[in-house]
Amino acid sequence: MKSYPRQLHIFFNALTYYTRFSAPKWVEYSAENQAESNRYLPWIGLLIGFYTALIYWLGTFIFPESIAVILSIAASIWMSGALHEDGLSDCIDGFGGGWEKQRILTIMKDSRLGSYGVIALLMALLLKYNALLNLQETVLIIITAHCLSRFFPLIIIYREHYTGLEEGSKAKGMTTRKMTRFDLAIAFLPAFLCLAFSPFAYISILIPLLALTLWLGAYFRTWIDGYTGDCLGCCQQLSELTIYIWFCLPWFIG
Repeated sequence: MKSYPRQLHIFFNALTYYTRFSAPKWVEYSAENQAESNRYLPWIGLLIGFYTALIYWLGTFIFPESIAVILSIAASIWMSGALHEDGLSDCIDGFGGGWEKQRILTIMKDSRLGSYGVIALLMALLLKYNALLNLQETVLIIITAHCLSRFFPLIIIYREHYTGLEEGSKAKGMTTRKMTRFDLAIAFLPAFLCLAFSPFAYISILIPLLALTLWLGAYFRTWIDGYTGDCLGCCQQLSELTIYIWFCLPWFIG
């Protein structure tokens, strides 16, 4: 039987976890491969970004731009199985309704969606929709946003420790291993490529993204002594939203 490089196995472990895509039959699934697969999350974000940007671009030839934007957002949600959106709503529910660690973790683990989560999700989708309608380089920014927003949660994994409820946790296998600097270098490469092919001023987005990530890491640490998978999903969604809003500033759309 033909053997394949181990990194391919690790990549496809990440692909099948973070998206609805299937992998070739020869892929080996293991706890070790899964634990190392986070390094490829921004690469998967790049794929999702290209796909959703293509949906948007094609949609503008057929529909009004507003509909093309909705189709693009819907495509990204479908491709990821709403994994990150679910993390955002659960995270906001937990921190909105809980006042101590165990209560926050219990609420986040509850499959039912509360008022805080519903409002947060609706606000995030409305802000994405309106921000995307006002962008100048929409295709490029969509690709960059999906890639970059999946890098910064890895900084939280690198700096903090997992503190979620282990029983039945879907994210546990992805967070048992701390990120290394080598992992972060591999993860940042697609983000670097996106910024390299963007106008130089786009590099400025790294400032608010880093500030947001460090603040979220400190906030999670203060309240629950670390992070959970829902916290990472929340970080991804807020990072993606930050990118869209940042590029709506006057000096980008003036």
